Amino acid sequence: MVTVASVARPRPSDAASQQAWDIAAEVCDPEVPVLTIEDLGVLRSVTVTDAGTHVILTPTYSGCPAMEAMRDDVTAALTGAGYRNVTVELVLAPAWTTDWMSEEGKAKLVSYGIAAPTGHSGVRPTGAVRLQLAVKCPRCSSLNTRELARFGSTSCKALYECRDCLEPFDYFKVL
Repeated sequence: MVTVASVARPRPSDAASQQAWDIAAEVCDPEVPVLTIEDLGVLRSVTVTDAGTHVILTPTYSGCPAMEAMRDDVTAALTGAGYRNVTVELVLAPAWTTDWMSEEGKAKLVSYGIAAPTGHSGVRPTGAVRLQLAVKCPRCSSLNTRELARFGSTSCKALYECRDCLEPFDYFKVL
C-alpha cells in the first residue's frame, strides 16, 4: 500500500535533476495563477539524463483541463533554459491528493480569496469517517458559511457563501 507520507514531497537526488526541478517548479497553475505546480503538488518527478529531461505531473483529477497548459508551460520553461528532449508525462497513480499541496500554497490560496482545503484527504486505513464541520471564509475568517454549489469555477472547487460578510468564494475541495 502506498501512503501519502511516502509520495508527498519527492525531490531529485542529483544536482542536474534538482536544477531542472527548480525551473519546472516555477510554472504557475493556469487556473489559479498564484500557485506554482510545486505548491499544488502536481510536480512529481524531474529526471535529467544523457537522453533528455523527463518530467512527471499528476493531475488533480483525471479530466483536469489545465494539464495540457501545464505540460506546455513546463516544456517551454525547460527548453528555454537549455534542456533538450523534454518530455512531460501525465501519471494518474498514485492519485493526486490535496495532502500534496504545500502549506505555502494553501496560504497563497487564502490570500487570493479561495478557501484552502483543510484536514486530510482520507488516504488512511479504512474505518475512519470524515466529517466536514465548516469552511472558513478567506475574507473575514467566519465559519458561518454555506455551500452554494458543489462545483465552483473549476471541478476541484466548490462555491460557498459567507453568511457574515455575504461574499461568495471558492473552496478548494479536499480530495
